[in-house]
Amino acid sequence: MTLTVEENERLTRVGKGTPMGELLRRYWYPISVARELTAENPTKFVRLLGEDLVLFRDKSGKVGLLADHCSHRGASLLYGRVEERGIACAYHGWLYDIEGHCLETPAEPADSHLHLTIRQTAYPVQELAGLYWAYLGPLPAPVIPRYDVWSRPDGVLRLAVYPRLDASWLQVMENTADPTHAQILHQEFIAGGRPVPSTTRGFVDRIAGLEYAEAPFGLVKLRKFANGQVERHPLIFPNILRESNVAQIRVPMDDTHTNFFFIHFIPLHDGADPDVLEDDEVLYIDSFKEPVDEIHPFTRFNLNCVMAQDFMVWETQGPIANRPVERLATSDACVVMFREMLVREIDKVERGLDPIAVIRDPDHEIIDTYVGESIESKGWYTPRQYAQQDEHRGAAARGAVRYD
Repeated sequence: MTLTVEENERLTRVGKGTPMGELLRRYWYPISVARELTAENPTKFVRLLGEDLVLFRDKSGKVGLLADHCSHRGASLLYGRVEERGIACAYHGWLYDIEGHCLETPAEPADSHLHLTIRQTAYPVQELAGLYWAYLGPLPAPVIPRYDVWSRPDGVLRLAVYPRLDASWLQVMENTADPTHAQILHQEFIAGGRPVPSTTRGFVDRIAGLEYAEAPFGLVKLRKFANGQVERHPLIFPNILRESNVAQIRVPMDDTHTNFFFIHFIPLHDGADPDVLEDDEVLYIDSFKEPVDEIHPFTRFNLNCVMAQDFMVWETQGPIANRPVERLATSDACVVMFREMLVREIDKVERGLDPIAVIRDPDHEIIDTYVGESIESKGWYTPRQYAQQDEHRGAAARGAVRYD
C-alpha cells in the first residue's frame, strides 16, 4: 500500500476537520503528569492534535482544559490568574470556568451581559493512572478503556515521560507494526556485547515466521524465532504499544511533533520488589539528540540505547515521511495492514460510526491486551529499570536521565 501524495496527507494531518484529525478525536490522550499542576504552578501549556490549549487547576480543585487564546483579545491564558471559580485572563480579567463559560468581564459596565454571550473552547479532562487525560471529540465522550496495564488491581503504577519527537506520530506507530527492524537496528543490544556475525543482516535470520492478527483493541504482531521463542507486541489502536508491563502512549501534538507517556504496571506478588512501593518518582528522560531543538541533519542522535535508535529512524524520515516514494517489501505487510485499518476507521467516522476501540460502557471488564500471556511470564520493569535495561550490555545512556 504505497500511498499517493493525497493519501499521505489524509493519514498524517491531525488538525480539526481533517479526516485523520476527526478519527483521532474519538480517543482520550494523556496530556500531563497530574502532579505537575501545583498551587505554585497551576497552569500548563498543552498542544494536542494541532490545538493550543491550557490545562489548569482552579483553587476549588477543579481541573479544566481551555483554548489558550482568550476570546477577548487573544492573550494566552497560560498566564491567567487561577481563582476559586476558574481562570481569569491576565490581560483584562475575563474569567472562565472549566466548561468555558465566561463568568465576568470586569472592564465592562456593571449592567453588561456580554459575558453571557462568550464561550471559550473547553474540553473534558479526567485524571487516571497519575496522568491528566483530554478528549477533543464530539460529546458524549466515550470512557477511557480499562486496559490491563493501567486497570489491574493487583499492583502499582509508575510513570515515565520521554522526550518530544520532532516527527509525526504515524511514523512511530508504523514502526510498532514493523516486525523485523529490531533484529537489525538494535543488533548490538541483542548481541549483548558479543560480536555480530553480519552487521548487514543483524539477527534477522533468527526469525522463523511472522504473524499478524486484528484484535478488538487493535493489532497483535507475533515474531516466531528459530529457537521456539515467540514475541507478542500488541498495538492498541490508534497510538499505544504494549510490551512487557508497559504501555507506551504516543500522543500527537500536531502533524510533526509527538509526546510520549509510559505507564508501567508493577505486580505486587510472586516476588515483586517491595521497595517499589516507596519509589513514587516520575522518570523524565532527556533528549537523545544534540542540539535538542534542531532536526536532521542539523542535530545528531547519540544512538546509545534502543529508544535513541528508534527516535533517530522516526525523525530522520522527515517531519512527515514521504510515503509516495517508498518501496515496500514483504516484511512491511503489517505496516500495510495498519494503514488499511486507519483508512477503514476514518471511513467509519465519516459515516457517523464509532471506530475500533471506542468504548462507551463505563462498567466494561478489564481488557486483556496480552490476549492470555501474562505480565509475570514476560517479566516486568520499573521505569528506571526499563530505561537502563541495556546498561549491562555496556551501551545504555549514562547520565541522560533525571528524577523529579
